[in-house]
Amino acid sequence: MPAILNQSANYALRAVLYIARHDGAQTADTMAEKLGVPRNYLGKILHLLVRANVLTSTRGPRGGFALVSTPEQTLLDAVIAPFQNESEPSVCLLGNRKCDRRRPCAAHDRWEQMTVPVAQFFATTTVADMISPEILAAS
Repeated sequence: MPAILNQSANYALRAVLYIARHDGAQTADTMAEKLGVPRNYLGKILHLLVRANVLTSTRGPRGGFALVSTPEQTLLDAVIAPFQNESEPSVCLLGNRKCDRRRPCAAHDRWEQMTVPVAQFFATTTVADMISPEILAAS
């Protein structure tokens, strides 16, 4: 299956889902070990999520990272947004030119048929939706 998210966004989403499934603040060390993510890389991701107001961090022996809002209030779009560089122009799948609705390439309409529903999924799905008992049972 092709990747929809870049690696940083994928790790961010995995970390937020991990935090949501566990009570209390979670340390970067624990999450890195449990998720199989390099500790330094995950640390940078977690701090970007703090700056994006998705997570809060607390120092000290009982410290760690926690969600700012409840899982029911946290949209997946907010989690991945800091890692999806939308300021970069969209490069055409078929070459190096810019491709958009005004100047579409031959593949543009078909590609958009896939990307629009994916964007809607992230914009309307909460962290709670992803950690519901039905989804956890399937994993």
